[in-house]
Amino acid sequence: MGSSSPSLATATNLAVVQSLHDALPQAIKDAGVIRFAGDSHPPYRTVAPDGTVTGIDADFQAAIGQVLGVRTQTVIVAGLPAALQGMLGNRYDAFNGPVKATAEREKQFDTITWMTTRTAYVFPTDSTAGISRVEDLCGKRIAVVTASVVEEQLDKLSRFCTQSRHQATQTVGLDDTDATLLATRSGRADAAGMTEAAAIDVTQKQGGTRYVTQTEAQGASKDDLALYVPKSSKLGPVMQKVFEELFEDGTYVGIMSRWGLNQVSVAKPVFNAATPQ
Repeated sequence: MGSSSPSLATATNLAVVQSLHDALPQAIKDAGVIRFAGDSHPPYRTVAPDGTVTGIDADFQAAIGQVLGVRTQTVIVAGLPAALQGMLGNRYDAFNGPVKATAEREKQFDTITWMTTRTAYVFPTDSTAGISRVEDLCGKRIAVVTASVVEEQLDKLSRFCTQSRHQATQTVGLDDTDATLLATRSGRADAAGMTEAAAIDVTQKQGGTRYVTQTEAQGASKDDLALYVPKSSKLGPVMQKVFEELFEDGTYVGIMSRWGLNQVSVAKPVFNAATPQ
């Protein structure tokens, strides 16, 4: 299941930058397409029953494809491990997250940081779990996407809970954000952990939900979220220059504004942010 050549939702037609097209790896120029792995993760990617993908990722892919003069294609995968392994196996060329840039992963992947975020926890407004602040999540069942940055932040929250003489949180690991929300609605979990950008989208689109955001006092940190490409492909430096182009011509601000994410935008894209330069 996949989606090809999305139109930029802002209706912008960007000119091909020939020097960047020429700098693409020969395999991508020959194929005429960049294959993006993508799991279901609104508002980054919302997957319709027919496989059509909309969201922030689709907008950025459309812009990237226009600048590079190639098509882009989304291939739906089940979570981060499948995306990373698929890129290393040459089944996909890129993955636009949300995934944290880490020094360990930058040994195999080039990363382009294009946004930042905190972790938030969504729960029904009619929940009987007694959640009104982050501390109330201690001892609760929290659904998160397995191996995600959110799972890492939940581990920090759990340590905060035990250090504060409260019960540890209980992790319910699932494949994607839709599954975490379903688990929360069905009562298998008390809250769904996700990026703040996703929490904003969920509470705006779905009535009857609220969210709380983890703070530094509770172990949280602002995480750099990045696009990943395998180092072996040599695509990373080209993607960095594409993002620089999108920042300079206003496309980046336009897309982030459209999705209401100005508070998690960055001033410029950063190449391999987690690795000392």
